[in-house]
Amino acid sequence: MKIVFARDYKDMSRKAANIVSAQVILKNDSVLGLATGGTPLGLYAQLIEWQRKDDISFRGVRSVNLDEYVGLSAEHPQSYRRYMNESFFNRIDIDKANTFVPDGTAEDLQAECAAYDRRIESLGGLDLQLLGIGHNGHIGFNEPGEDFRMNTHVVTLSENTRRANARFFDGNMELVPKQAVTMGLLHIMQARRVLLVAGEDKRDILLRALRGPVTPKIPASILQLHANLTVICCCEPF
Repeated sequence: MKIVFARDYKDMSRKAANIVSAQVILKNDSVLGLATGGTPLGLYAQLIEWQRKDDISFRGVRSVNLDEYVGLSAEHPQSYRRYMNESFFNRIDIDKANTFVPDGTAEDLQAECAAYDRRIESLGGLDLQLLGIGHNGHIGFNEPGEDFRMNTHVVTLSENTRRANARFFDGNMELVPKQAVTMGLLHIMQARRVLLVAGEDKRDILLRALRGPVTPKIPASILQLHANLTVICCCEPF
C-alpha cells in the first residue's frame, strides 16, 4: 500500500490524473474502472485538459463504472451514466460504445448484475480501478454489512449514503433512490491496480479502513489486502 498526502484538492487531482494517464499511455487499450461523485471531478478535468492538448488519447480505452442508481434512466439528470457523459466521456476522444455503466432500469436486475460481471470478465478484468470512499467506508455502493459482497449486486443504500448524496438532488432526501446496482468487491480486488482518492473530510474513515481490522463493517478495509493499492488524499497524515 502506498499512501500519498496531497497539499490540497488540486494537487490530489493532478497526482491521481498522472497515474491514470500513465496507465493509458503505457497500455492504450486499458480497461479503466471509473467512479462518480464529487471527488473524481478534478481528476477528470485534468485528464480532459491533457487530452485536448493531445498529450493523451482514450481512443482505445474501455471503461467500466462502479455503479448506478436503480430506477434512474441514462438521461436522468442525476444518473451516473449522465454524470460520466457530461463530466468526462463527451469531452474526450473515447468511443462511448466502449463505456459501460450498469442499467438501473433493467427489468431483471439480477440478470443485469450477472451480465455486468460477465462484461468485466470478457474485457479481461480491470487494469486500474478508481475509487472514492464514503464516510461509512463504502466503496462503490458496497455498504457495511455482515459479509463482503463479492459479485455485482443490488444494494439498499444506507441512510448515511443517501444523506451524503442528497446534495446532488437539491438537498431533498426524498428524491434520492433507495437502491443501486454496484460492482462487487471481487472485480475491485482483482483489478491490477487500485487508486483511491479522498478529500480532507475523509481522514477518520481512511484511518479506520487502512489501519484498522479488515471487516465487512468497513468495506474499504478489504483494500488492505490488495497487492497494488495507491491512496491519494488531501487530509492530515495518519
